[in-house]
Amino acid sequence: MNRRKGGLFSLFDPRRVTSVDNNSKKRYKTVEVCKLFDVSRATLFRWEREGLISGPPRDWRNWRVYTPRNIKEIKRIIRARTTVA
Repeated sequence: MNRRKGGLFSLFDPRRVTSVDNNSKKRYKTVEVCKLFDVSRATLFRWEREGLISGPPRDWRNWRVYTPRNIKEIKRIIRARTTVA
């Protein structure tokens, strides 16, 4: 995980995540979500355990696959944490 000047969430730019459609069939791997939001896998899994992200569905290997709904939830979490800090 990259920690750069300005703190962990200062790199989040909502413009990087363009219009996510809830009806979209697009699924995101954990590594894709981590890179998109510059967060660690542990952070994603903690948010899931704490109930901040609804449990993402699993693929045939039992790996998490994040839906557009999960992406919106993650954006909401990051926005809320950046306004608090």
